[in-house]
Amino acid sequence: MRRLPLGEILLRRGALRPADLRHALALQKRQQSRLGDILRAHGLASDAAIKAALAEQFATSVIDPARSRPDPRLIDRLGPRRCLRMGCLPWVRAGACTLVACAEPDSFETHRAELESALGPVAMAVIGLDDLHRALMTSRRGSLRLLAETCVRAEESCRTWNARRFSRQAATALALVVVASLVAPMAAFLMLFGLVTLFLLVGNALKITATIAQLRAPALGALPPVPADLRKPVVSILVPLYREKDIAARLIRRLGALSYPRELLDILLVVEEDDPLTRDALARAELPHWMRVIPVPDSRLRTKPRAMNYALNFARGAVVGVYDAEDAPAPDQIQRVIEQFARSGPDLACIQGVLDYYNPRTNWLSRCFTIEYAAWFRLILPGLARLRLVVPLGGTSLFFRRDILESLGGWDAHNVTEDADLGLRLARHGYRTELIDSVTMEEANCRGWPWIKQRSRWLKGYAMTYAVHMRDPVLLWRQLGAWRFFGVQVMYLGTLVQFLLAPILWTFWLMLFGFGHPVSEALPKGVLVAVAVIFLLAELASFSVNVAGLRLPRHRFLRLWALTLHAYFPLAAVAAWKGCWELVVSPFYWDKTAHGLHDSATASHGAPRAG
Repeated sequence: MRRLPLGEILLRRGALRPADLRHALALQKRQQSRLGDILRAHGLASDAAIKAALAEQFATSVIDPARSRPDPRLIDRLGPRRCLRMGCLPWVRAGACTLVACAEPDSFETHRAELESALGPVAMAVIGLDDLHRALMTSRRGSLRLLAETCVRAEESCRTWNARRFSRQAATALALVVVASLVAPMAAFLMLFGLVTLFLLVGNALKITATIAQLRAPALGALPPVPADLRKPVVSILVPLYREKDIAARLIRRLGALSYPRELLDILLVVEEDDPLTRDALARAELPHWMRVIPVPDSRLRTKPRAMNYALNFARGAVVGVYDAEDAPAPDQIQRVIEQFARSGPDLACIQGVLDYYNPRTNWLSRCFTIEYAAWFRLILPGLARLRLVVPLGGTSLFFRRDILESLGGWDAHNVTEDADLGLRLARHGYRTELIDSVTMEEANCRGWPWIKQRSRWLKGYAMTYAVHMRDPVLLWRQLGAWRFFGVQVMYLGTLVQFLLAPILWTFWLMLFGFGHPVSEALPKGVLVAVAVIFLLAELASFSVNVAGLRLPRHRFLRLWALTLHAYFPLAAVAAWKGCWELVVSPFYWDKTAHGLHDSATASHGAPRAG
């Protein structure tokens, strides 16, 4: 029997005007979106009217979650994840038949065989997607919470991290260094000095190579054209929030500047259940239809990746992005991301946006942070991508093909640098990451102790990521190849070594002030000269990369400040030792960074294109 089109039913019921229907159908031709979603998004028809019309179209009824609840035993026959994937929720058993609530009735027949294999004979009723999600959150919160914490394969996760074993290994290594220093102090010093000098040399060489690769990029040719028949997909954006006061107004203003069609924009505000500060702030706000709150069940594990894994279950989009609470992305950022995915092959799994700061003039620390990020996101990271090396992702302005993200298990819930870990896991499984010259403005951490705490979390995560993926070095070599395996050693291990052993290098600065150094008697003069040349070249290389990253007009005032980074990076050495201590006492503790301390009106205006 021929079903009447949804629009026709709504017209007959007086719930939709003909002009509005024509407008909605024109939009549907250009987008991967259902008519009902377009009508809801533009306020052309109410949610209740659309559900009633769908029930009439499919000759069924509408389920009211306020009057009944689903049977958890029926849900368990499918599993929560399968229910979410199908948009179907087994509701109640009526005789030999199971009534299934369906948020997308037009796809019910596609899933009928799968449903009947688990449930027997089924019949469909209509339910709103939000109602389906809320019912599942309520009835199966424990299962979903456990999945969020364990979805990454154990061999690629740090949830099996043994703090006691690490503390024994660290204590043993430290004891060996102490004993060696007592027995043969000069030999011990030279060994450590040689190690940190090697990584200093190789690390700077890699940064210079990546910078050159990126600076030469414009001569490589224009981008391929976007397919003419491109239909825009739904894009889900996860915005993890925790203890954010008065956040709603800023979020609505900044994300409201995005130019992507509202009916294709699905923004999930991810909030911990036991965070009344943020939940109350959002409850007081009138959120637009394209924003919804996802409460994450309480757990002993309290990390951003765990919250995002949980929220990912309820996302509608084929592309999933991540923004932080204080982010102000460029208005056309999502459109450009979709175009880049469309013109690239299926092995492109992730697109990283450029991060910049809207408060570089706050103080010296914010200036240095801005210089560091300018070089990192505008030169080094895109250069690494062009060199086909592993890209350690940033934690925000990230966009993934959802099917690939889910195939890898999402984010490692126990890793406090889930971004850098995911970049490595993507590479291990044969996927690529690219950067896009679209800017997201955010707030620079510009207070001393909070900066150290944030950086210690990053370095702790780097250490855990490296340890996890080096459990089987031979397998990692086979998956990455020699070139990218080498890059991992330099980027992850090298970063840790340089910061942990930085005090050894600092001792040589004493010689510039006329103080003696014991190593000067142990090494030939030629070697000392070579070491001095290496140090000077490393400093020159670092300064050159930092200045090269400050090409935009708004950054040029920072060039002279690049000379002061000598005083900036020693803070990271303190953070590195703090991170090592936390690997023993609190490996999964997420040291939150406070937002909104130095907000700026310019942040609400999005960001210009990167130059």
